[in-house]
Amino acid sequence: MPAASTTAAAVLIAVATLGIAGPPQAATASAAPPAGAPAPAGVTAESLQAKGQGPSAAALRMARQTLPAGDGWAAEGTGTTGGSAADDAHVFVARNRSELIAALGGDALTNGTNATPKIVFVSGKIDMSSDAGNKPIGCDAYADPAYSLDEFLATYDPAVWGRAAKPSGPLEDARVRSAKNQGDNIKLNIGSNTTLIGINNGRITHGSLILSAVNNVIIRNLEITDAADCFPAWDPTDGSAGNWNSLYDLVSLTFASTNVWIDHNTFSDGNNHDADQPVYFGRPYQVHDGATDFIRGSDLITVSWNDYYDHDKTMLIGSTDTPGVDVGKLRVTIHHNRFGNVIQRAPRVRFGQVDVYNNLYVATDEETYQYSLGVGVDSAIYAENNYFRLSADVPASNITKYWKGTRMTSTGNLAQTSGRPPVPVDLVAAHNEAYDPDLAPDAGWTPTLRTRVDQARAVPAVVASGVGIRRLGL
Repeated sequence: MPAASTTAAAVLIAVATLGIAGPPQAATASAAPPAGAPAPAGVTAESLQAKGQGPSAAALRMARQTLPAGDGWAAEGTGTTGGSAADDAHVFVARNRSELIAALGGDALTNGTNATPKIVFVSGKIDMSSDAGNKPIGCDAYADPAYSLDEFLATYDPAVWGRAAKPSGPLEDARVRSAKNQGDNIKLNIGSNTTLIGINNGRITHGSLILSAVNNVIIRNLEITDAADCFPAWDPTDGSAGNWNSLYDLVSLTFASTNVWIDHNTFSDGNNHDADQPVYFGRPYQVHDGATDFIRGSDLITVSWNDYYDHDKTMLIGSTDTPGVDVGKLRVTIHHNRFGNVIQRAPRVRFGQVDVYNNLYVATDEETYQYSLGVGVDSAIYAENNYFRLSADVPASNITKYWKGTRMTSTGNLAQTSGRPPVPVDLVAAHNEAYDPDLAPDAGWTPTLRTRVDQARAVPAVVASGVGIRRLGL
């Protein structure tokens, strides 16, 4: 979405100048229903079928599928069944933002407390940056009257403000209020015992799906794109040169959410590419955060058959180096996914036992690629039978990055460089040969929750033919 300013005219200028893609502009559109208005009822699949519409019988059967026994960490404990127990009155079809919110409980910010078993089909494209009438709106609709990007840049230019302190004062306060306006409209809380599944090329754009203190959720067959932050925060104290930081993940698990299956989805920045964003204060104007992030004690997660591409910070598992609620948690299985020219964090791990197997990594853009596997504090990554397709300028030693971790298991992985035949690669040995400190070659555990493990040589064909949306026959 385009950078914000105080008038519609200014926004249109900003879009043309900055090259930031976004939904159509509607400067005066209301972003929320009137106060006190009753929550609309969700549209049930049953009601649409009575009109000869609605999901097919195959889609209804697929929506009641549960995570197979033994399929990764999300199969631990009670397993993951999502909304499979929903009665017909709680099987919904959502075709726009209002219907999606209604199906999940009626209030985007509090739906997380709705634990009634439910299935929600996302049919077609839903733009979460829409007003109460489901008309797409842009950043100008969220901007506080006191906010101006040009004035913000002039006020907090390091040549004027300096680099010793974070921004403060009226303009920063206005930016924070603007960010809250956007967040209140594009965040979508999802409650326990829910299956969210796409049909008819189901897509959610300009929104952030939040699973907070919930359990037993399935997200399948959805394209989820471009949760762009209209009002990134400038922090001159972040690193040696400062950074712009954004707020919204495409999917975020937090506050001890457990037993979640994320399967056959496609995640990207859509048409709003990071490379097209401007540079301010010598730093990229970063409008995107994570694709799928798991933090604050979340646990028992399986991420399978997803297609990640054109994204920077892809998957963060654990958000702090400080021991606390994450210890003994953050157990995640990541298998049969494609990470196509993502820049970093595929995943970056702290504390958790994370099983990474049969994934296809494509790292052929040497100008942007940083690393794939981030070995963070007390992490225990077990990487087996993955396939890394690299350009000539991306050495195998760069696949793994030290982030204060001490150990990782690498077995059966292959690397293919510039189209040459693949060769075995010991990710730990390659890292240790090029970088200090060394990593120990044993993560201290061996995964047991697996259903299918392919040979690494088979991974490119198997994964390419199976990942992402439209692979489930819907």
